[in-house]
Amino acid sequence: MKIPPYLKKGDTVAIVCTARKFMPEDAIPAKELLESWGLKIKLGATIGLDSCQLGGTDTERAADFQNMMDDDNIKAIWCSRGGYGTVRIIDMLDFTKFKKHPKWIMGFSDVTVLHSHANVERIATLHSIMPFTVPKAPEEVKETLRKALFGEHIEYKVPTVSYNVKGKATGEIVGGNLSILYSLLGSKSSLDMKDKILYIEDLDEYLYHVDRMMQNMKRNGYFDNVKGLIVGGMTDMHDNEIPFGQNAVQIITAIASQYNIPIAFDFPAGHMKDNRTLVLGSQVDFEVNDKEVKLIFKN
Repeated sequence: MKIPPYLKKGDTVAIVCTARKFMPEDAIPAKELLESWGLKIKLGATIGLDSCQLGGTDTERAADFQNMMDDDNIKAIWCSRGGYGTVRIIDMLDFTKFKKHPKWIMGFSDVTVLHSHANVERIATLHSIMPFTVPKAPEEVKETLRKALFGEHIEYKVPTVSYNVKGKATGEIVGGNLSILYSLLGSKSSLDMKDKILYIEDLDEYLYHVDRMMQNMKRNGYFDNVKGLIVGGMTDMHDNEIPFGQNAVQIITAIASQYNIPIAFDFPAGHMKDNRTLVLGSQVDFEVNDKEVKLIFKN
């Protein structure tokens, strides 16, 4: 696994659109945050573009991201917001130079496409808040991103919940948005799950669809060699008029508990204010006990 160079004061971070549109004025809070850390900002050509839901056409978004990947002066690329659209450009990108000279890709939700593809290319990324979510992010959450970018030690200890499954594991943490991971199955961006600790989260899904995604991932052998499971926010779930009969925790537990692995629910990452940064591709120590969940990043 290649860990991109950590940032130092004076480095430049690019802000781009890979999915939903994002206006220059909306980038001001993120710009101020980066400047408070001693960093410079470059707004991509897609910031301010409007192509229905998207921040520019597929060609425009791919070209902007490619330019930032290949620009030696850019040390990190921050995706402005999620939504939908990143999968439309992933096969238009050339990672040749990026693999030789990696830099941090940052974001969550639809950015899971980039996290997964970068992991296949064996490059670490940051599952983190985005410029769109900066205004509502607590200071301690912003601080987790700063620590990750500057290479400071990160570890999380959070209270356990009664429906966790106890255990310990060490492995490489991967994952992101459940719906995106499901949509990537069978593609060249699909993760190799052997000896991995999987992190998942989701937003605004019907419970039966959560079950469908978990069942399909199980049938694809997704959980056969996983060493642990971390479940972040399963936020704003929906049910049908005739109830499905299980909530998100019960759906996930019914499948994941078959594999004799530690499982932590309600972890503070995902579509929530307490969206702490995860260094995807990093080796971690993961423990679930009676009192707390511990996640310690080792590189």
